[in-house]
Amino acid sequence: MAEPTSTEARPTRAYVIHPDLGNTRTQRREPEHALAEAVALAHALPGIEIVGSEVAKLRKPDPGRLFGKGKLAEIRSRLEEVEAELVLIDGAVSPVQQRNLEKDWDVKLLDRTGLILEIFADRARTREGVLQVELAALSYQRTRLVRAWTHLERQRGGLGFVGGPGETQIEADRRAIDEQMTRLRRQLERVVKTRTLHRAARAKVPYPIVALVGYTNAGKSTLFNRLTGAEVLAKDMLFATLDPTMRAVRLPDAKGGKGGRRIILSDTVGFISDLPTELIAAFRATLEEVLEADLILHVRDISHPETEEQAADVAEILDGLGVDEDVALIEVWNKIDALGADTRAALRRTDARTEGVQAVSALTGEGLDDLIAAIDAQLSEVLDEPRSPAVVTLAFSDGRRRAWLHDAGVVEREESGTDGLVLHLRWTERQKAGFEALDAE
Repeated sequence: MAEPTSTEARPTRAYVIHPDLGNTRTQRREPEHALAEAVALAHALPGIEIVGSEVAKLRKPDPGRLFGKGKLAEIRSRLEEVEAELVLIDGAVSPVQQRNLEKDWDVKLLDRTGLILEIFADRARTREGVLQVELAALSYQRTRLVRAWTHLERQRGGLGFVGGPGETQIEADRRAIDEQMTRLRRQLERVVKTRTLHRAARAKVPYPIVALVGYTNAGKSTLFNRLTGAEVLAKDMLFATLDPTMRAVRLPDAKGGKGGRRIILSDTVGFISDLPTELIAAFRATLEEVLEADLILHVRDISHPETEEQAADVAEILDGLGVDEDVALIEVWNKIDALGADTRAALRRTDARTEGVQAVSALTGEGLDDLIAAIDAQLSEVLDEPRSPAVVTLAFSDGRRRAWLHDAGVVEREESGTDGLVLHLRWTERQKAGFEALDAE
């Protein structure tokens, strides 16, 4: 039997560098933690082997090479020692800096934006997700000379930042890129129209929308799966979720039964500090469920040493997306299972005293009953929808509308009448309108 070739088996050897420039980001975040996040980002990219990492302190970035001569030689020595083929810079690198560094170090280089775009390209599954990534990539590429990199074997899907022999070179001419971006925007418009139709259909379903947001790897997908019984990819990996996922779920009632409020729960892409501006613009449509949510659950990894900094990053991105600051929000302090018993107990006492905070473990289920009760209470307050009694008579054969009413949880009792089924209801105006909309279909 033929043995696999080395190019098929060997991953790309990558070295990660976090430039400590003393800017706003590093003032709020410790350089060592920023480097750890950059390494985690690199691990999220298939076909990459991390062979080293470091924080490189800089007094002033060199406009041509980012690093000074001494630091350039120092890093080159380390790259040669570990036989690195790819350098990942955790920050912005200009096209000139990229070209010079690749020449000086004899490696290929990705900056933070390029790395995140590569990860997004690998994770996108829906048509909209793929188009959004391509549009963001072209916006990024428009500012720099893009050429095929032929030193790496192509082992997966992606954008071409990390590519292989024979790969088609992306046209560097700005006019060609602009034309391609125009085509992508037209395709996206058609996809968005489809999503608009889906939203209109959901509007007929009288369920409030609850959106999960949070820093990447905060445990949103694990919580989503726990609440819905779905099987969304949930891994200890940055950007495990990219495309939005929605599920209808019924909250338990006060007695723990299945007769509680129905909601639509939406899982979204994780946020991250210094999210590329191209992605914020391109993924606005993907995150539109957050803009339309009746309630936002901000899921935080409370065990992370920089949970406060991550929360601030999420708040900034929500503000940049145009989320109304008055929208109802619950902070979900997740991963309490990773804390010591005393700390965990203290957090549970804190959430009992603090409005809008729930300490939970999506992994073990601890605290989820209290979270569900808080979601229901918050929605009752936000929606402020009184329920009125009503009586509806349906033909015995009208199973569709009967199922809708039962599914909405508005049926108090049902009895057989002379002309059909008589249902005694208690519903909101929103539910009534949704039921009446069935007749218009």
